[in-house]
Amino acid sequence: MTTNYIESSEILNYQHPTIQALIKHKAWRRLTPEQALQAVYYFIRDEIKFGYNIDDSISASDVLNDGYGQCNTKSTLFMALLRALNIPCKFHGFTIYNALQRGVIPNYLMLLAPKRILHSWVEVKINGVWLNHEGFIIDKPLLVQVQQAYPESKNFNGYGIAVSDLHRPDNEITTESTYIQSSGIADDFGIFDTPDDFYNLHGSNLMGFKKLLYRIALRHIINRNVKNLRNNGLPS
Repeated sequence: MTTNYIESSEILNYQHPTIQALIKHKAWRRLTPEQALQAVYYFIRDEIKFGYNIDDSISASDVLNDGYGQCNTKSTLFMALLRALNIPCKFHGFTIYNALQRGVIPNYLMLLAPKRILHSWVEVKINGVWLNHEGFIIDKPLLVQVQQAYPESKNFNGYGIAVSDLHRPDNEITTESTYIQSSGIADDFGIFDTPDDFYNLHGSNLMGFKKLLYRIALRHIINRNVKNLRNNGLPS
């Protein structure tokens, strides 16, 4: 049982050379904890683009190598970087309704998606207070494209976003928690010391042939769609 929430794990492998090299390159160890949290948060949000990795339970170094991630894999890298900087954090597991993925996942693939999808955010202790951080999931360029396509929308559910106000989402670092998909939560599985503990208990979103098909082909189709949305905007 983790008591200080700064330990590494198989998934949170922050001793990996690529993670250590990133921290050194960014000079994050020179920052205060508050500054480091902000710098890591925006790195995860905007430099690790929104996209679909081969599996939820890949290691932090693999997420960094991919250069993209979704809620769970971005959470993994976020946690690993924070713990490497001695900032305590823990994993909070959920499911979300698959409707909020519509748009990033093409409609013809939605029938293959589970009705409820494993989801997570990270709880971070800063200045003695625990804050929830989920707002890093959707990178800013993708969010801007959605906002431009729906200029009059407030309550919004789709394109990886579930918020009460599309044009004022709680995804900027302040002294409060950040969210971008929280309005779509279905089940709350509680807090875990590490993502390893969560996936050991709850497994993954897909099984059998669907999982194989996702790994080989479907995620690449989805990622091309996301890249097109980010670069060229949403369909009229």
